[in-house]
Amino acid sequence: MEPLVTWSKAEDHIAVMTLNRKEAANAMSKQLLDDLNIAIQEVAQDNSIYCAILTGAGEKAFCAGADLKERKTMTDEQVTEAVRYIGNTVSALEKMPKPVIAALNGAAYGGGLELALACDLRIAAKGIKLGLTETSLAIIPGAGGTQRLPRLIGIGMAKKLIYTAKPITAEEAERIGLVEEVAEKEDLLEQALQLARTIAQNGPIALQQAKLAINKGMETDLDTGLAIEHLAYQKTIPTEDRKEGLLAFSEKRKPNYQGK
Repeated sequence: MEPLVTWSKAEDHIAVMTLNRKEAANAMSKQLLDDLNIAIQEVAQDNSIYCAILTGAGEKAFCAGADLKERKTMTDEQVTEAVRYIGNTVSALEKMPKPVIAALNGAAYGGGLELALACDLRIAAKGIKLGLTETSLAIIPGAGGTQRLPRLIGIGMAKKLIYTAKPITAEEAERIGLVEEVAEKEDLLEQALQLARTIAQNGPIALQQAKLAINKGMETDLDTGLAIEHLAYQKTIPTEDRKEGLLAFSEKRKPNYQGK
């Protein structure tokens, strides 16, 4: 069977991971989750990749969330386990050491938006809808939505979106800080690639340590966060890349970082 998630190098140091189940709105079946975990692991372990993009096949949906047709056949215990698997996959994406950009080509509902929330940055195509719609199904977001959304956009706005279960437009999502950029549909991937290029020209070890410092620091008090930042900074000091950055600056040329 063809994998439901594929990835390839779009160009030097940039990987594009694609959810390939457009006939089912890229919904998260068990196989798609299995394949996504494989892609996450492979991209994370490829030291030549400095930045990754996650997108969906087709124009209808980035990811419609859990596969509700598959879920209809499950027992209560199996549903609980399936939700845990989605949550673990979302967390695996968030824990990738390199920056990840979500290129939202279509609707992102429920677990699909939770997947996007685990990325570092989000670019949405104009006209798409996003939402955590779970309360309309008498459940709650169970793959990190109740935790990551308020951390990103604030408690009040997150409660409004989750309690109402109403999707919002890409433009509204940008206004409240749910996405960082909005693009024309036909320009979405190129805009994501342009952002990835800008990121990938910087020191890869520095990018990894910056991500770690931000993500870990946000979970604690300021003094502890500053200590985390200091430890992350120290990791960059003995690197060859740091010396190359200083040399390139003095020679007025672009640095050639190697991730060493």
